[in-house]
Amino acid sequence: MSDLPVHLRTSEHGEATGNTVYAQVGGMQTFETLCTKFYDRVQQDEVMWPMYPQDDLEGAIWRLSRFLGQYFGGPATYSSVRGHPRLRMRHVAFHINPDARDRWLRHMTEAVDEMDFAPAIRATMLDYFDRAATAMVNTFEPTPNASDNSR
Repeated sequence: MSDLPVHLRTSEHGEATGNTVYAQVGGMQTFETLCTKFYDRVQQDEVMWPMYPQDDLEGAIWRLSRFLGQYFGGPATYSSVRGHPRLRMRHVAFHINPDARDRWLRHMTEAVDEMDFAPAIRATMLDYFDRAATAMVNTFEPTPNASDNSR
């Protein structure tokens, strides 16, 4: 049996009960800040940036922050607006190889580190991000038209 606490939601779209990561880090504003820091890095990455909607970065920040907030115990706003996350299905159209996975994880890790979370929170988040990023890999083909000097 798992040692992780079970979190029940207060309502269908409410926050989870208990001492969630969401509650410990200060709620949705923290996830919005984290996602903004992440996208600040992604914009500078020639492999990652073309995968994101340059004309709707605020929307991308909203979607990612709501998804992460929900995942870590916040309100189920993401699912109430967008339906089940279906991460693999939503990302299948993108060329996500191990290099893209590593870049995504590096940018998110740097954003997490800039937030200066408690060590247990950092470890919990990075564990999830590592597993999720790995699950999104859908090809082992090299990234088309990417130079190797942008790392």
